[in-house]
Amino acid sequence: MTTLFISDLHLDPSRPAITDLFLAFLRDEAMQADALYILGDLFEAWIGDDTPSPAADAVAIALHAVADAGVPVYFIRGNRDFLVGDDYARRAGFTILPDPSVIDLYGRPVLLQHGDLLCTDDVAYQQFRAQTRDPVFQAQFLSQPLAARIAFAQKARDASQARQSEMKQGDRAQFETVTDVAPAEVDATFGRYGVDTMIHGHTHRPAIHALQAGDRPCTRIVLGDWYEQGSVLRVTAQGWSLDTLAR
Repeated sequence: MTTLFISDLHLDPSRPAITDLFLAFLRDEAMQADALYILGDLFEAWIGDDTPSPAADAVAIALHAVADAGVPVYFIRGNRDFLVGDDYARRAGFTILPDPSVIDLYGRPVLLQHGDLLCTDDVAYQQFRAQTRDPVFQAQFLSQPLAARIAFAQKARDASQARQSEMKQGDRAQFETVTDVAPAEVDATFGRYGVDTMIHGHTHRPAIHALQAGDRPCTRIVLGDWYEQGSVLRVTAQGWSLDTLAR
């Protein structure tokens, strides 16, 4: 049996082929798994569980079918869908986990997180993250009419894209550093949670890294995004495999 990990699908009506790929993945492989973990950014944007979305409805039905088949489904909020709430979780049949969370994976304690908390060199983003995770901010935002929420989300996305474009036109090496994990934070996180294995997404740099954290050998597994193809980490009691899924 296999436990599956995915993240950064960024499902959006503008890319229906990726939504179809994900739905096929749920109908097929996910039905046979021990568990399915979605580590954030399932959706390109999420401005409240009350937002009309045929695609999100179809995904909820498919995820609930996996749960109904006896496969536990877990979700960690990402930086794009941090407003996914209990209502959508019920509709989709998944359990929302804190970010980060430690799980028992075939007898091994493993740290799961979306990954943005590791990118501490991006100071402006961390400030934005702290603001938008404030329960008071979220309650005020969700109380606004849908049109106002859509406008705010579009403004925030435009500002983010403009900032990234500006950074790319400057020092490209600095851009790569700022948008990736900070090694010191990775080391500190391993020490803080006392684990030797970490799985996360967010950076869109899929890889399995062997490293030293303090005096311990550790493994950091980075999940890939689903912009051009699928990406899945398959874990068994014998080991793991980070693979792509063709469209």
